[in-house]
Amino acid sequence: MTNLADECAADAEIFKMSFPPAVHVDTRTGAPAALHDLLDQLGLERHTVQQGDQTLTFHTTPLQLDFDEQKHVATRAIPALLLAGYKINCTPTVFDEPTYQQAVHGVRSRTSAPAAQPSEPASAPSRPAPVRRTPGGPGAAWPAPIPE
Repeated sequence: MTNLADECAADAEIFKMSFPPAVHVDTRTGAPAALHDLLDQLGLERHTVQQGDQTLTFHTTPLQLDFDEQKHVATRAIPALLLAGYKINCTPTVFDEPTYQQAVHGVRSRTSAPAAQPSEPASAPSRPAPVRRTPGGPGAAWPAPIPE
């Protein structure tokens, strides 16, 4: 089993897997428990596979969902992962722009509440936007950074 997150230097790699037919999320080797916990909270199902002396942990969308619903679950997770500071790759076959924009709006609405977000000084550095890659396969497409 190949770990695409390691190959693509990402914290998580989101792509469509043929068998079982599901949206699959690889996390980098040694990913923090907080990343796995966040993926669990975002509606993805955790799996572990023992491969020799290594234990691989990955997530899938719920298998009972059809592919469009799986795309929505995976795409809705991206803004929360980006805000948590993780580097995420998502293939174009999985990424759904309208769902992403809705999720960004939801995240921005929750974080714009006065008690939820203290105001930062104007000179505070913002998180750098991820580098875009050329479309074409796993590791190929970055979701748009969350606008400030």
